[in-house]
Amino acid sequence: MISSMKPYPVMKDSGVLWLRGVPEHWKVERLKSLMSNVIEQTAKQQNGLYIALENVESWTGILKKTGFDMPFDSQVKRFQSGDVLFGRLRPYLAKVTRPMMDGVCVGEFLVLRPRVSCVTASYMEKLLRSKTIIEAINSTTFGAKMPRADWQFIGGMAIALPPLPEQEAIVRFLDHMDHRIRRYIRAKQKLIKLLEEQKQAIIHSAVTLGLDPNVPLKPSGVEWLGDVPEHWVVAALRHRYSQCLGKMLDSKKITGKYPLPYLRNIDVQWDRINIKDLPIMDISPEEYERYTIRKGDLLVCEGGDVGRCALWSDEMPLCGFQKALHRLRPRCADQDVPRFMYYLLRAAAKCDAFNDGHLSTIAHLTGDKLRAHRFSFPPKLEQEILVNFLDITLEGIDKAISSTLCEISLLHEYRARLISDVVTGKLDVRGIDLPATADAEVSEEYSDLLQCEEVMGDEELQEELPAESD
Repeated sequence: MISSMKPYPVMKDSGVLWLRGVPEHWKVERLKSLMSNVIEQTAKQQNGLYIALENVESWTGILKKTGFDMPFDSQVKRFQSGDVLFGRLRPYLAKVTRPMMDGVCVGEFLVLRPRVSCVTASYMEKLLRSKTIIEAINSTTFGAKMPRADWQFIGGMAIALPPLPEQEAIVRFLDHMDHRIRRYIRAKQKLIKLLEEQKQAIIHSAVTLGLDPNVPLKPSGVEWLGDVPEHWVVAALRHRYSQCLGKMLDSKKITGKYPLPYLRNIDVQWDRINIKDLPIMDISPEEYERYTIRKGDLLVCEGGDVGRCALWSDEMPLCGFQKALHRLRPRCADQDVPRFMYYLLRAAAKCDAFNDGHLSTIAHLTGDKLRAHRFSFPPKLEQEILVNFLDITLEGIDKAISSTLCEISLLHEYRARLISDVVTGKLDVRGIDLPATADAEVSEEYSDLLQCEEVMGDEELQEELPAESD
């Protein structure tokens, strides 16, 4: 299909620097002459769909985690079924969608509606979500922390407009390709999920049962641990590791006298620590012992993804940590291996061992709770053997996950490039035969605006996505 696509035979200069050449028979029009910026505000709750920026998936327009009769505190805009909503806050996120029912949206959306019969909203949705348009709009934003696009610029943009039959052909083609690409992405996501489950099963088995299938077991008394090898010690964390929370951040007390980079909760991911662009706080030399980290320290998240942790490997000479993180150190270096404790914490967190059962409250792992949690500890030599086994075994799985994530990223890039090339007239989709089921597939994909995409089932993929070189 893609291999049969060719450039248009005759092009003309659009007179627009970022648009360049367009097909000779296409018009070049100002956006505001084709679409109205509808401003119909209301402060009243009403029956219908409510859309905030976070409800729109970037670059796809898929609506997620939204619903009806959602409460809101400020004025919102009304929209009609089929209107194009363009998120003007941080336009580089490409929050563009076209809901197929009436509703209200936050004021950060432009509500755009065709004002002439020579343009369709479905085509304009594709055009406004194209990478070429998004980059042009983003280059004109104002505001450093909260960059916004201005309707005066967007409305004044010159865009390429094909005839109506060609607009419809473009929409059909892009919907069909979008459906195929998303099927591939969901297949990749399912593979990642299965790999993560396999990884978790391997870790859980190793840190609760060890590697010897014939070893005698005993009850651990801890639900998520179950039975553990008879010679392992089951003990509260406080008996094996010292625990310390980081320094409370007080911006009013930052003098710059003792500047030191520090880690936040967000900087600590599973088995990975971010050290780029770290903020600064004052930590005096006499506080170094308590509020800085050294090689082999285990950092554990107190909130958010509770229990998420990583080992510090001396990535920089001196670094502090904020109160949102626990620092764990073995009480006896001859007794415990921090890397094994990392795997224990990962297994516990994935089993919801740190969930206190209060679903209505924000998850929070206090120092008292962490110190009281009980874990099973093999002798140090066995800990080292288990760590070596897990590091080697999981390396292949991690590489497969990383490779699959890269493939997903390339699929997103391919889709963005394809949309831009088609809606700006770089590729001709006229005369391309689509499968008879294309319209049904698209209808099915967009029929339920209130649900997120889920990982696809076990069906075999019958189509093969063409390479970009095609």
